[in-house]
This record gives sequence, C-alpha cells and structure tokens, in this order.
Amino acid sequence: MIEQAYVQIGDVTTPTVATLRARISQAIDATVAATALDRLKVWLQMPTDSTFFNGVLDKLCGERAKDLGERLSPGAGGLYEPGDLSAAVEIAPKWAGISTILHGDRAVTLNGPTGHVAGSKSTFHNKQGTGFHVILLLATGQEPGGRSFFLGLDPDVSATPESRNAWIPVALGGAGTVAKVSAFTDAKCNQVIKAMILGNSPDGFGPLVRKYYVDTTASFPAIKRA
Repeated sequence: MIEQAYVQIGDVTTPTVATLRARISQAIDATVAATALDRLKVWLQMPTDSTFFNGVLDKLCGERAKDLGERLSPGAGGLYEPGDLSAAVEIAPKWAGISTILHGDRAVTLNGPTGHVAGSKSTFHNKQGTGFHVILLLATGQEPGGRSFFLGLDPDVSATPESRNAWIPVALGGAGTVAKVSAFTDAKCNQVIKAMILGNSPDGFGPLVRKYYVDTTASFPAIKRA
C-alpha cells in the first residue's frame, strides 16, 4: 500500500494549500443536485450506516473521481487521466509529467489496486486482494525535511480511522445514511462535505485529503480481477 499521512504545518504544496482549499470550496458551493442525498453522493463515497459493516451506497469510485476531477480542474486541458501505471515502461518521466499537470491547476485520476491506493481501513479491501480504486491527485508537496509526496483526495468515507470517526456523527442511529442525509438542507450538505474534505484548519484538510508517498521509480502492481 502507498504510505499515507495527513498534511502538517510546514508542508509546502504546489498548488498551495490555500489555493486548493478555495478551489474545492467553490466547487462544493457550485454543486447542483436534485436531492440532498444526490448532492452528498457527488463528493462522498458513503457507507450505508455508521457501523461500516453493511457496505456502501455505491461503488462508483471511477465515475465519481472523473466527475470531481472535472469540477476541480480549472487549468487549461481540464482533468488528466493517465494510462495504466502498472504497464508504464518509463515510469519516472510519467510521474514527472503528472507533476507538471498538477502544477497547471488540473486534477489527475489515480487508478490502482484497492490494496495499493485505498486507505488503510477501506471497506473495499478483501482477502483475495482483488479490485481497484480510483482517487484524485491535486498537488505535489514537500515536507520540511525534504520528503516529497503527492496530495490526493479519496472520497471513500471508510478509508481511514480519522475519516470513519468524522463520519459517525453524521449517520448515527439505526435509520442509516439514506434516511439521515435525505432530510439535510443544501447548507447542511455543504457543511458535511467540507468537514470531510476541507476540515477546520486553514492550513490543512479534512480526513479525505491525504499525502501519498509514491515511489516514482516503480510501476504500480497490476489490478487483480475477481
């Protein structure tokens, strides 16, 4: 699995944290959907309830990543969808190109085996090691000590202990996610989405935006089909 962590004070990203937060916030505010549930589904891959044992409302990670990528790519050329990173012969130049694209205010889809790109607690992990997951890369970054990373958005609410803990108050109760969020106003939807993605600090993000320490000299593992 790609090592993941959260943005800390002193981390420097390109585009900047402030730029990304503004871009994401504006896109969330501009989201139009027929219902409260649909509005949340645009941005979040949600569990059916707060126990995380009964699956998710949908498995549309690829479709969601593409849609969000288009919403979050104001730069010329829009969303970039790279080819198969498990088959790339010259992988380092491929990652260098991705970095350049990110610096041009464009998002990049990242498709890989679930066990490689998903969060540590993702509902989609299985003993067989099959399946894939798609996230979005938004920026490159560097820590004060010099270690490099990519900054990514993973809409999967089940992904990490932090994302699960942030979600539990939203879907508390036996009624489950659908019944709870269907009564939300647009303002409440935006509040929940921003809490999960942007968090409360102007210097960081919520639990769905994480640092990914990618080995840019090695190809991804191949995706195993069930």
